[in-house]
Amino acid sequence: MTKVNINSGTLNPLFHPAAHYDSPADVLNAQELSPSEKRIILSSWASDMYAVESCPALREIPGMSHTVRLTDILAALRRLDGDNDNDDPPRGGGVPMRLRRPWAAAEGQGA
Repeated sequence: MTKVNINSGTLNPLFHPAAHYDSPADVLNAQELSPSEKRIILSSWASDMYAVESCPALREIPGMSHTVRLTDILAALRRLDGDNDNDDPPRGGGVPMRLRRPWAAAEGQGA
């Protein structure tokens, strides 16, 4: 069996980001990463694959000693995209669309 060198100095930050970055802010501030590479890392951290089963608002990323809040990851992605106005998500409400009932049209024709 071969031994893998897991020294963080030899690991590629793109393939093992948890060995290099401790938070979404660290990823954003990394000068050695392009915006696309930052987006790849942050998007992978936001994945449901890392969701904590009992608390889906948290992400448990292998190699990281603590959980990361999904809201922090999404905020970092918004900053990366230049959307700094921190809009709240759209509220529900408004006029619901009425669904057509195909059987109603058939009933009206038979009378």
